[in-house]
Parts: sequence; C-alpha cells; structure tokens
Amino acid sequence: MELAFNFIANVHVVYGDHNHSPTSHLRKMQAFKASLVRHDSTSLPPSPAISPSPSQIQGASSPRVYHATSFGADPTGQEDSTEAFVAAISAALEVPHEGFLMEGIANLGGARIDLQGGNYLITRSLRIPATGVGNLMIHGGTLKASEDFPSDGYLIDLSSSSSTKKEISSLDAQLSSSSYNYEFITLKDLLLDCNYRGGGISVINSLRTSIDNCYITHFATTGILVQQGHETYIRNSFLGQHITAGGDPGERNFSGTAINLMGNDNTLTDVVIFSASTGVIISGQANTLSNVHCYNKATGFGGTGIYLKLPGLTQTRIINCYLDYTGIVAEDPVQLLISNSFFLGDAYVVLKSINGVANGVNIVDNMFSGSGKGVEIVQLDQSKGAFKDIDQVVVDRNNVKGMNLKATVAKAVLQGNGSSWTVDFNGVLLFPNLIRHVQYALSTTGSAFPNHVLRNSSENRVFIESDMAVPARVFVSVNQIEAS
Repeated sequence: MELAFNFIANVHVVYGDHNHSPTSHLRKMQAFKASLVRHDSTSLPPSPAISPSPSQIQGASSPRVYHATSFGADPTGQEDSTEAFVAAISAALEVPHEGFLMEGIANLGGARIDLQGGNYLITRSLRIPATGVGNLMIHGGTLKASEDFPSDGYLIDLSSSSSTKKEISSLDAQLSSSSYNYEFITLKDLLLDCNYRGGGISVINSLRTSIDNCYITHFATTGILVQQGHETYIRNSFLGQHITAGGDPGERNFSGTAINLMGNDNTLTDVVIFSASTGVIISGQANTLSNVHCYNKATGFGGTGIYLKLPGLTQTRIINCYLDYTGIVAEDPVQLLISNSFFLGDAYVVLKSINGVANGVNIVDNMFSGSGKGVEIVQLDQSKGAFKDIDQVVVDRNNVKGMNLKATVAKAVLQGNGSSWTVDFNGVLLFPNLIRHVQYALSTTGSAFPNHVLRNSSENRVFIESDMAVPARVFVSVNQIEAS
C-alpha cells in the first residue's frame, strides 16, 4: 500500500512538470516501478559486522516487520546469529506502542520478527529484552542450538530477565505494573533444533501465548515448558527428541519430556509427539488436550503418553486423542475426563493413588485395542496406599478388543436350577470390594412362586437366595458409583 501511494505522488509531480512530454514521463515511471520490484526481490548477503542505522530501523519499523538478515543474521547457519536476533527483537520494542493489552502490557502493534526461511545458529537463549510487552510474532524459519548452547537453556525463552530489562529504559515504568511477563506472543512456522543441548520453548508467567505449526526436535530436557500464566495454545505442531516415525531401534533409550504444562487453562490441539520418554506432563489445572497423538515411547519400554501430576486437583479434559502403545497416568484424579480417545497396542489408563483420592472421574466412550495378552484397560496403582475416598468415578461404555474390560458398572445373567446364585464381578469391576448399588431380577420357568432375596454383596460378589429350588434366570446389575 505504501509503494502504491508513493507511486501516485510521483505521477502527480511528473505531470506537473510542463517541460517534458507525457510519453517520456510514462516510460520513466515504468522504469522506476521496475527498479522498485527488482530492489524488493533482491536479497543482499548478510553482513554481521554492520548494524542497521537508526534511520534504517525506523524505516523497517514502519510496517513493523523486522527481517533477521537485515540485522546481520546468517541464514546459512554457518555463523552465530544470536546478536542479530537480539538486535531485531530490541528494535521491535523501540517503536511507539499502540496503547496496552492487559494493564502494564505494552501493545507492539503486531510487530513481526521474520526469519525469511533461513537456518540460524544460536549460542544462547533468545529472550525478549524487556517484560511487559505483547502482540509480537516470531516466525518463518529454523533455529539450531550450537554445540556450546547452555544445557539448561531454551532456544526461545519467554521469561523475565532483570539483567536485560534496563536496555529498554523507555518502557521501564510501564512494565512494572504488569503481573504477567508477556501477552499475545506468537511463535509460528518454526523448526527448532535443540541439538541435544537443552529445550525448545519456555513460556513463563505469560498470557495468551500461541505456538502454532512448530516442529521441535533433538531436545535434551523439554520441548515446550509452560509455567504459571494462562492460556498458552499449542496447536498443529510436532515434537520428538529423535526424528523417527515409530519402531525406532533406540526407542528404549528415549528421554526428556515433549510438553510440560505447569500452568492453568492451556490447550493442546492437533499435536503429534513422536519420541520422548514422556509425551505430556500436566501439573496445572483446567487444561485441555484434543487430537493429540502420542507414540513417544512404548509403555513396555517405560514410556508414558500423558502424565497428570496434580494429585487432588486434576481438572483436565482429554478428548479425541490417540494413545499409541503408550498410556495415561493420573495421580489422585479429581475431575478428570478421558473420552472419545483411541488406545492402541495394549495402551491403558492408570489411576495412581497418592493420598487415596479418586473423585469426579469419567473414562467413557473410548476404544481400546490390544494383543490378547489380558492387559486391563484401566488399572489401579495402589503401591502408596489404597484408594479410600472414591466418589463419582464412572468407567463405562468403552469398547474393547484384545484387552480386558474394566468398569465401575457391570451386568451379568445366570441360569440354573437351585435355590442360591452367586455372581462374581471381580473380573470386571475396577475397585476391589466395592459395590454400592445392586439391582436384580429372578425369572423362573417352573410353576412355583418362590420368595427370593439379596443376601449379600461383598468382595465384589452378589449372593441371591430363594426359599425353594427352582429353574431360574437371574439378571444382576451393579455399580461402584455413589447412589444419588
């Protein structure tokens, strides 16, 4: 739009000059336009030794797009580009802001750090040099950790850095009033190669962060760490410590965690985790996972797809996910939904007792497919103590092939000639020695009209007795849910 405006202005000036013919001016304008197109499409080689002048920064900041190569970054990945990125990000913060987002968060107006499809070598974490800013995007290329990159660092680190905050002195007074580090930072269309030297992205105490269409690999620690803050959205992304598509001979040795959610109200959508010891660890509340495919490390090799590590306050929804040879572990689950998901290769759900609490758990409408080895679809880990506080736990309506069904609701039919019937539900019911509600019906084909009664329900067995021997069918249903 800016080029079009300047072009029209030039037309006005040319036609105001009466010393030249219109045809001559038209040819000059066409030549001028062609030169602009050639200039825009020509990429000059980077020069790390040359920094943009203030006028160049001001000109680049008019559309608020900052090309990494304009600040000396090497798109071939041969030279260290860290300082160039620091300069580009700093330049984005120097322009006048467009008011505020959350109180104390300066709006950078949608400024973009454009990697232009290059491959850049990074020797230390890339940080925004001041907290209290938002509406910034970093996108469109590859970042690779150098051989001496800090082993505890992250390629992109959205955390506060008091040592660099003073570099942007004009924002200091504004930044101090925000309770969050950043808001509305977008990381998009990036490949992050951690080179087995630390992690990919760290998001600390930030608000409404978007990680979209990213490929994060070769992390030694964590692919994405989210700590504190709210509403980090991770979508359309791929994470794996090793680049593989399953069946890797080194799978047994996979380590690290792909995604660690230590904050609240975050969402993972359309994410694939193809190698890591643990796919997702969640220790924050009210997080949602949908369309997440975990085949990071098989359970048989010690891997876990999703680990819910917030005993007593889970508040997590796992919907439409694919657990591929790796399962889910939930410590003392409280308010947990696992629904419409597919578990392949004997993958299962573990409820792990820490303080013996399981409350408000729904594991329903899932598919489980196994190898016929008798693996149960839902299991209890009571190595630290039995579950004692059990309420509103519903495991039901799951379809199972090649695995053993476990549920908190069960039905059975017995047929025989006698005066007592015993139905054993231990093979199906999830919790031991827990039947809270029984319904039964006795139907006889003989002429007698017997009296019958439920004698006992203990050890997950139901005992029914009649006052005479009769040929009968007995229908029994039980559940382990607290009766309303």
